[in-house]
Amino acid sequence: MLRSTLAILLAVLAACASASHGTASREPHDGTALLARMHDRYAGRWFHTLTFVQRTTQRRPDGTFQVTTWYEAQRGPRLRIDIGDPALGHGALYTADSLYVLRGGKVVRSLAEGNPFLPLIVSVYLEPLDVTIKQLAPYKIDLSRIRTQEWEGKPTYVVGSSSPSDTTSPQFWVERDRLIVTRFLLPLIPSPEGRAQDVRLENNVALGGGWLATRVRMLDKGAAMQTEEYSDWRANVELPESFFQAEHWSEGKHWAR
Repeated sequence: MLRSTLAILLAVLAACASASHGTASREPHDGTALLARMHDRYAGRWFHTLTFVQRTTQRRPDGTFQVTTWYEAQRGPRLRIDIGDPALGHGALYTADSLYVLRGGKVVRSLAEGNPFLPLIVSVYLEPLDVTIKQLAPYKIDLSRIRTQEWEGKPTYVVGSSSPSDTTSPQFWVERDRLIVTRFLLPLIPSPEGRAQDVRLENNVALGGGWLATRVRMLDKGAAMQTEEYSDWRANVELPESFFQAEHWSEGKHWAR
């Protein structure tokens, strides 16, 4: 009797383990399911604030290159960029759906356009799933399309594209093991045909319970139009909410000073 009961118990445990393994290894059936998996993997662990120094190389229309230093800070779904010496007050403030351009600490322009980096590498880990989907809506990524392929030697999910030959549909690429975005193709600059630029997030390092791409390359027609190289990155830095408000741009002490 004891042997029989033990055999039944072992069989039940084996079945449960098998079912659990099947659930864990099941591939996401669409982009929404993948975003949910990304969120759940790092829920409560991903860093909430970030600062870093960025060496920015931009290609001018005449084909020459300009190199500048940017000082960047992120707090939740907001990104502040000080261009050059922060004391000058020049920069930009991004939210998921807005952009404020500042000169001398004053807003000189505001636009109803967000930054695609924020939902893909920030909000997906910090915000509820429906918030991330709403933030991604303007980029018209077809979340019903998903496929897998190798990218930089790693199995990768591609959301928004059904074929490897499709390099025009809005799409983002997520490394399967770490569940982080390593590439996306979205139109970032105006063009008559609305062509997509190729953004590659490289040299990822572990940071504050999450990951940070320390080099970002933005390609247009295969040529680099902007390359970003990060240094002095720090996670979970104490940053007041007012530091990410355009109307308080020049108030208080800057983290880089």
